[in-house]
Amino acid sequence: MRAINKTLILTGLSIVFITSIACKKSKAVKQEPIEEKPAVTDYRPAHIIKDYNLFWQDEFNGSTLDLTKWKYRAEGSVRQHATVSRNTISLDGKGNLLIKVTKDESGKYYVGQTTTDGLFSTRYGYFECRAKMNSSIGPHVAFWLQSNTMGTTTNDPANNGVEIDIFEYHRKTPDKINHNLHWDGYGTAHKTKETVVAAKNIDDGQFHTFALEWTETQYVFYVDGIETWRTTEAISKIPEYIILSTELTGYGGTPSLGTYPDQITFDYVRVYKPK
Repeated sequence: MRAINKTLILTGLSIVFITSIACKKSKAVKQEPIEEKPAVTDYRPAHIIKDYNLFWQDEFNGSTLDLTKWKYRAEGSVRQHATVSRNTISLDGKGNLLIKVTKDESGKYYVGQTTTDGLFSTRYGYFECRAKMNSSIGPHVAFWLQSNTMGTTTNDPANNGVEIDIFEYHRKTPDKINHNLHWDGYGTAHKTKETVVAAKNIDDGQFHTFALEWTETQYVFYVDGIETWRTTEAISKIPEYIILSTELTGYGGTPSLGTYPDQITFDYVRVYKPK
């Protein structure tokens, strides 16, 4: 009986030990599913795919803005109807940057701006973002390039730089976007050239791709891979930095008619340079 009991005890302990190891192995290999961005259409023109390499990017992964790539811009400044606040800028944890327009209980409005100024600037290249437009009348949103010396002297955009609005969008004209150039400062000497283009389904609540090819001789603008504007006017020949922004200036409609919070959502920003 003792021998049998001893055998039974040893057998039982072996079963417990094996079961324990199996459970531990099972727990070790179990992983939570990782949410990945779905594959998206590559709208880059064939010559960009062939002749350019990816040079700089932010896919907006993680939970906070990457401050090695971006700064908060114009914090605390009042721009027409709104105050610029970093609290309007966040990552959603799903690979997107959100820049909101908000309204507090007292009726005060807030907008957001982020920039690569002082961290990344470059001359020439293919600049691209993928973004989902805001949905309310009032705000206008933008992806643009700027130089800190723009307007230092007049009639010299090549050496002083140009504000290059790769796109501006607002809901006053929900099926259109603007491409703009501004140079010679913002005072009495200010000069501008712009175009308003129809952008198919731009207000459909889905992501769209906006791009600029900037060379020594021209600017070429694209929306979802379709060329929308080409110009040789006011070519900047100095490095410029990126700005992503929301505004509430009245340009996008009367702010009080809007519904808040509103936001633009950026999936990525990428810069390609010639090989």
